Amino acid sequence: MCGAEGGERMTTQVEALTQAIAARGYRLTPARRAIVETLVAQGGHVSADDLAERVRQAAPSVGRMTVYRTLELLCELGVIRPIYQGTGAAHYILMHQGGHHHLICNGCGLVIEFDECTGAALGEQLSARFGFEIQTHLLEFHGLCAACRGD
Repeated sequence: MCGAEGGERMTTQVEALTQAIAARGYRLTPARRAIVETLVAQGGHVSADDLAERVRQAAPSVGRMTVYRTLELLCELGVIRPIYQGTGAAHYILMHQGGHHHLICNGCGLVIEFDECTGAALGEQLSARFGFEIQTHLLEFHGLCAACRGD
């Protein structure tokens, strides 16, 4: 991806998250904006502690608890989700329109993100069967990577 395209995508993701906050009647404080910008800059695969440290570097006045509360809010809004990588600590991912897909190693915590998904057909079947409008999905396969299996 070229630099300009990546910057536009990041701006779009930041705006989508900030609009989700405002649309539900929450204030978009400078602290929340700094947290959202840092989360998007990290690609969304980050633990709460790592995010708090990175936010503190960019905006020293933002406290750790503000980061935790903002992550909780973004989860409630459905724009991020926690994933557990076998290490015990949740890592937060950005939920994209269409879906998010991972292979997660239960041994070392390795996460492999992949785009291929045959879930669209299943989603259409479920939508028709239950009258449900699917907006996004999260697909995770848990197991052991080649290194942990000793391959």
